[in-house]
This record gives sequence, structure tokens and C-alpha cells, in this order.
Amino acid sequence: MKKEVLWLETKKLVIVIIGALLNAIAMNFFLIPANVYASGFTGIAQLLSDIISDLTPLSLSTGILLFVLNIPVTILGWLKVGKSFTIYSFISVFFMSFFLEVIPIEAQSGDILLNAVFGGVIAAVGVGITLKWGASTGGMDIVAMILSRMKDKPVGTYFFIMNAVIIVTAGYLYGWEKALYTLVTLYASTRVIDAIHTRHEKLTAMIVTKKADELKHAIHSKLVRGITTVPAKGAFSGEQKEMMIIVITRYELFELERVIKDVDPNAFTNIVQTTGIFGFFRRE
Repeated sequence: MKKEVLWLETKKLVIVIIGALLNAIAMNFFLIPANVYASGFTGIAQLLSDIISDLTPLSLSTGILLFVLNIPVTILGWLKVGKSFTIYSFISVFFMSFFLEVIPIEAQSGDILLNAVFGGVIAAVGVGITLKWGASTGGMDIVAMILSRMKDKPVGTYFFIMNAVIIVTAGYLYGWEKALYTLVTLYASTRVIDAIHTRHEKLTAMIVTKKADELKHAIHSKLVRGITTVPAKGAFSGEQKEMMIIVITRYELFELERVIKDVDPNAFTNIVQTTGIFGFFRRE
């Protein structure tokens, strides 16, 4: 069992590092040379780097600024979210900052549209595989996780506000054409993340199992979520089972999948998008 856990954690670490590398490649080969901005904390770091270089005698790279911006968020994540999620998120940020520093900034194309699209797609592949393995790329993902555990409010609003600030500031300072191409990058990224993982903030898992009690305790040991159980009966076999209904955030999907696989590999699970909920979302 320990070997399986060690192998799983090793694969997760490798995936996180590959995701960080892909993000850095997208930035240094496509987005930064074209002056097209990424989303979230990476875009803020990129924008701050340009502003500091243009308006002051100082020069701070995107990689360094990204690392600095994520320090307070990582501390909050450690206190509010959980050690495993935060550790892997910090590893992702660390390696992305490292790769941003060691990979040279070289334009691969003079076409700004190609840079915007390919930069967005490559970055999204990095983000998508990282999310799929239960980690994040730091920044707003950790903030979203904290907000989802503290209050049941849509975190998409905060993503929208942050990206709107990046786009408007970039447009005002460096021309609206760059800002519009940034929108192209955001769109391409969103579509690819949709395909690899999910962009939906909340998901509903319906789990049909014969080990409801064991699974309930295992889920509660990992996730701070309420569970509703409904009696179920197999139409073909006639076996008595239970269906467990649980609403989670997209960041908890990997952990839930691991728990179900460990406790009841034969359980049938249906994951659906949740567009809205009423009532309590978390278990105290």
C-alpha cells in the first residue's frame, strides 16, 4: 500500500512539474514576446514586470514577481485549505518561476494571433493536467479554494474582476489591441481546460455503492462536505445499494476520485455540472 501511495505521489509531482514547464514555455516563447497577457496571478506578474521596467530604473522578471505574489497566498492556503493541496500548488509556482528564469524569452512567431492562441493553449494544458491531478498553479486557484470553504459565493466573479483589471490596465498602458488579443488567450485557455479537466466551480457527484458507511467516513476524513444518502436498488441485479450525493468544488475532484477508488472500486459515480445551489454547502 505504501509503495502504491509513494508511486502515486511521485507521478503527481512529475505532472505538477510538467505543468509548470508548459506554463513557462507558453509565457517565454509566446505570450511575453508578443506582449499578450496571461490570466490570474501570472498575468498580474507579467503586467507588473512591464510597468516596473517602463516607469522605474528597476527591472524585475515575471518569474520573480510571480513567486513573490504567491507567498502570502500560499501561507493562507496552508492555514485555510490543507497541507497537501498547498504544498503541491507551491511546488507548481516554484518550478514555474524557476523555468521562467532559465528558459530564454524567444519569439517563435511574428504573428500576434498565433502567439495568443498557442500561448493560451499550451498554458491551459499545463493548468489542466495540474488540476486533474489534485493540485493547482497557485494564485487565484488557492484564493478560490479559500473562498469556497469560507463562504458559498461564486468565485468566478473574482476571476472575472482580476482578469478585467489586467485587460483594462494593459489596454490603457500598452494599447487596446494587446488587450483584445489577451481575450483570445483567455478564451483558448478556457476551452482547453474544459476539455482536460473542468472549468465548472461546483460539481455534483452521485455515487452508487454497497459500502456507503465506509465511503462516508472516508470522504469526511478528506473533504469538508455534507453528504445525502438515498436508498437505491439495482434494476438488473436487484441488489440493495445506496446512492450518495455530494457537492464539491473542482479542486476536490481528484481527492474524491482517490477515496472512492480506495474504498469501493466497484462503485458507480456520475459527476455532473452544478450551476447553482441553495442551502448549506459545507459540513462544519
